[in-house]
Amino acid sequence: MYFRILHDEVADTMSYLLADLDAGSAVLIDPRSADLPVLRAMLDEHRLTLRWVLRTHEHDGQMTREADALRTLGAPCVSQAAPEDNDGFLAFGSEHMRVIATPGQTPGCLSFLWRDRLFCGGLMAVDTCPYQARPALPEALWDSVVHKVFTLPSETLLFSNHAHRARAVSNVLEQRRWHPWFAGVVSRDEFLSRVTTPDATA
Repeated sequence: MYFRILHDEVADTMSYLLADLDAGSAVLIDPRSADLPVLRAMLDEHRLTLRWVLRTHEHDGQMTREADALRTLGAPCVSQAAPEDNDGFLAFGSEHMRVIATPGQTPGCLSFLWRDRLFCGGLMAVDTCPYQARPALPEALWDSVVHKVFTLPSETLLFSNHAHRARAVSNVLEQRRWHPWFAGVVSRDEFLSRVTTPDATA
């Protein structure tokens, strides 16, 4: 297997490349159009065919050319909902990715589980997204974290999309115990009140 993290220090965003080198098949998670030359070079270097483009969430209203640019990669794009013909799993080579609906930051957020790693976009960050500081669906966000992410095995690694003021990599056990919003420090009602109040997350 081949696994690379791309960190844009200016935008504080993270993208990921996963590949089955033996099969020559790859997926990209949350790629950015600004990184397309680098991503294509990485695929060419390892003679990889891009099988899927996976997006945990979208801000295409603010980044109007992003979706069109990503389509030039020539691979099917999965965002907002899992394809209906594969029972929630996406294959690439001998590997597979499980698609989990985790709405909250945006209405159509997805998380992608591969082996012991969950790529969950801005789900755990809450207030660090440069394009949308507050969750679009606070109730759904709470439920996605507490009832979906936190029910995964404790050792599951959590990979973020936004690194500003947040750890890029953590694990379920750590977040269950220490997350400032979801670890039991505040109740669900308190969380909803605070993230919907102006300047509450500052």
